[in-house]
Amino acid sequence: MVVSEWDQLKLHLQEWVEECRESSAAGKVAEYIPELSKAKPDLLGIHILDAQGRSISAGEAQDSFTMQSISKVFTLILALMDHGESAVFAKVGMEPTGDHFNSIMKLELVQPAIPFNPLINAGAIVVSSMIKGENAEAKSARILSFFRELAGNSNLEYDREVYLSESKTAHLNRSIAYFLLDKGVLGCGVEEVLDIYFRHCAIKVCCEDLARMALVLAFDGKDPLTGKTLIPRRYVQIAKTFMVTCGMYNGSGEFAIEAGLPAKSGVSGGILTLVPGRYGIGVVGPALNSKGNSIAGVQLIERLSQALDWSLF
Repeated sequence: MVVSEWDQLKLHLQEWVEECRESSAAGKVAEYIPELSKAKPDLLGIHILDAQGRSISAGEAQDSFTMQSISKVFTLILALMDHGESAVFAKVGMEPTGDHFNSIMKLELVQPAIPFNPLINAGAIVVSSMIKGENAEAKSARILSFFRELAGNSNLEYDREVYLSESKTAHLNRSIAYFLLDKGVLGCGVEEVLDIYFRHCAIKVCCEDLARMALVLAFDGKDPLTGKTLIPRRYVQIAKTFMVTCGMYNGSGEFAIEAGLPAKSGVSGGILTLVPGRYGIGVVGPALNSKGNSIAGVQLIERLSQALDWSLF
């Protein structure tokens, strides 16, 4: 008897979660944003959603967390929808850095003031300054509205405590923003752009929200559950390419080899990934590896991809 892929997931997903959870002991929760240090280190959850609306969860999939750098994928898409490719990529590059996500070094050394890509902090700050709106509040409202539509959840909100915690301690991000302002790259002032940036990083989600957002990317910008096209296909193509090359920080190459899926992580432990044309997937595991990715979450996605032959390569 041939067991379907969905039945394999139902049979083994919880088992795989519990096996991968053990690796959390080798990681550490993010501490440089004080509020994130309160997360439970051995938490691990996953939600998988398909085009028919079938879903399966395991572990602590309903626990909420902030998007952090996962939000950068969708602010990039919104900036592309606002301005088009030429305008966006005149101010931010398309290449991996090989450096830590908050590194400032290459801003001076290579193509001064042009961040290597939109998924590192410098690039995401530039992208945040390009969102259309009269002021920070209007721009942030547009971002939140866009995220709510993608997640199919009108209740998405900011986590005020995380937002304030990040704002108070983000000295390096302020340094990056002032450098970018000095070079004429930012589209608005430092405190305005950082307010926008900190707010979209602090949008609170659960694994189900991430899975629904990922499902839209898996179907080239169309939400298969509503039939509505939310993003132009070209911009999804761009976003997914960045996810493969840069989405897991300077662990992106290894993840591409081991899992072979577009993905974006955040330092709260979230990972958004997808199987093109099939599934949207949201994962959370706050204990991070040395690259800033969920140590158990990465292992779980790799386990799934290898067991079910999901790799694009």
